[in-house]
Amino acid sequence: MGVTGPPTSKPNCGEERPRRCSFNPFHSIKFFVLCHGLLQLSQLMVSGYMKSITSTIEKRFGLASQTSGMLSSLNEIGSTVFIVFVSYFGSRVHRPRLIGCGGILVSVAAFTMAVPHFIMGPYRFDMTTANEDRKLNNESCSRDKIGGDDQMLSLLIVGQLLLGIGGVPIQPFGISYVDDFASNRNSPLYLGILFAVSVLGPAFGFVLGSAVLRLYVDIDKISADHIPLQFGNPRWVGAWWLGFLIAASCVLLVSIPYFFFPREMPKEKSGDPEDESKSENEKDKLKSKHEDTAQDLSLLQFIKSFPLILLRTLRCSVYLLVVLAQVCMSALMSGLTVFIGKFLEQQFSVTASFANLLVGSIHVPGAVLGILIGGAILRKFQISLRGSAVMCFMAIFVSICVTTPLLFLGCSTQNIDGLTFNLNSSNGSSGIDLSCNRGCSCRDQAYNPVCTTDGIEFISPCHAGCRNATFGFAGKVVNYTNCSCVSTQALVKPGTCGSGCYRLLLPFMFFLTLTAFVATLCQTPSFMLVLRSVKPEDKSFAIGIQFMLFRVLAWLPGPILYGSMIDTTCIRWEKKCNKKAACRYYNLDLFRVRYIGLQMLFECGAFLFFLVAYYVLVKDLLRKEQRGGVKAKTSIDPEVGGERKILMEKENGMKAQLELKV
Repeated sequence: MGVTGPPTSKPNCGEERPRRCSFNPFHSIKFFVLCHGLLQLSQLMVSGYMKSITSTIEKRFGLASQTSGMLSSLNEIGSTVFIVFVSYFGSRVHRPRLIGCGGILVSVAAFTMAVPHFIMGPYRFDMTTANEDRKLNNESCSRDKIGGDDQMLSLLIVGQLLLGIGGVPIQPFGISYVDDFASNRNSPLYLGILFAVSVLGPAFGFVLGSAVLRLYVDIDKISADHIPLQFGNPRWVGAWWLGFLIAASCVLLVSIPYFFFPREMPKEKSGDPEDESKSENEKDKLKSKHEDTAQDLSLLQFIKSFPLILLRTLRCSVYLLVVLAQVCMSALMSGLTVFIGKFLEQQFSVTASFANLLVGSIHVPGAVLGILIGGAILRKFQISLRGSAVMCFMAIFVSICVTTPLLFLGCSTQNIDGLTFNLNSSNGSSGIDLSCNRGCSCRDQAYNPVCTTDGIEFISPCHAGCRNATFGFAGKVVNYTNCSCVSTQALVKPGTCGSGCYRLLLPFMFFLTLTAFVATLCQTPSFMLVLRSVKPEDKSFAIGIQFMLFRVLAWLPGPILYGSMIDTTCIRWEKKCNKKAACRYYNLDLFRVRYIGLQMLFECGAFLFFLVAYYVLVKDLLRKEQRGGVKAKTSIDPEVGGERKILMEKENGMKAQLELKV
């Protein structure tokens, strides 16, 4: 019989037996980066998906663009309220668990926004014909119905607010956790991966929107053979709720691992002897940082001191100008991403699904490529502070030039009889009450567009004077016949005529993507200007203030401003219970000019702010050179400092030669 030794104690992870514990993935910063990349991708996919279904939400709930823009920006309210506390809590909390809780809250928010579909009745659309007008289109406007619509909209509002609150701890705590426990060599690589994934998240959201919007909204309630509309019909509403369920499930799944990560994990070893020798010192510093939290400011003191820190930071002219330039670009992007799908639908007569596919697969990747190349240029050429400012305002100037052709790549509104022109009006006045359909008793708010082979559109078969229809597979209308407002040779088919601008879609997307690529070249240089224009001890607060200003001045009002502008171009509104609902037709020339014009206005604002920042920067450099000499100058701009040093060496040499001659 063998003699058994005393029981061995359980190895302590990270200290006594690190090799035995290396198999635990939750003690690996690489595994944390993988989990966090998936969580950021899923979280931002929810935000991108919400933007991709803007036009569909407007149709389903009868919303104006201003209201849908406000709905899209509501998640910024929750973020703005709680983002200040992130700077205070820092590493005082169990960051992985708080990130996991935030992810679960994002998942709950996405599930909440899908709930209205299961509470509401089936989707009802206008089926106006000359014979069916009265019996199919009597709309009930009882208090119960109006209150029910408001309750459905309130669920979307609650979901957006929860989405903003849940997303607050995810990125800041994740980045700080990686920076604390990754090796000095690998930390920039890990953070670069996370930033790249965060930019690709919205692209996945648009692609998801493209996929689900091809399915009918009530696909869970009726069979595919009984879907009453064909895909591409202007009354078609896609399965907007399905994307929320898919995205929410993804977020929930990738949030679970965070509850198994430790509050602190062993510092990653890079294999460099110098880094390994410093790991123990860094670990001691990290522990002391946690032990000294009791001596830091209390939460009340932090809130009281925050306005003073804010004012001190905003007094830096270069910082304020650069942040205002970034605010202009953020406002541009916030409104552009929300309504770009709607713009493509209206201007080029494409489906919401195809518009989202273009945005997610072409436009967003172009912006990602611009960010990556801008950072590579900055690193490759070691561009100075002044050079970064030049790079910023030159990139914005080129983007303005590239945006200009977009003003002319479009067509006017199609010929809509009784709305944009009058083909059969007896008195020549505008309106949809035509002499040829007086006996049809057509509703003024009917919307079942038909198009003739002559290129004339009517807002319904009733307004075209049609009295019969030819039906095809599954009872779908193939064409309308016996139409008194149309010549006998012309055929009348269901659906809109469209703007006829599909041929211009490819050049438009080329210039739009090129604009995004050039404009985002300045993102990394602008952040370098922000970081290097404030005191080192104020950097963390400066970044927090920067993103707070983004939310308050750009991400929150941007979509509302764009939506209000779009509403001013509407020429025919849908009305529900005598209230203005979604827009049926737009003046496409005004839509294009005002939409692209607002984009150029923000670009011009960013250009001016960057240009003034460059002027102030150069002026400050010259002033510091005069006051502090070469040392102060070199600390800000090494290139100019080097030139100054050469000049001084030449002057000293000339003085020495004169002394020798004497």
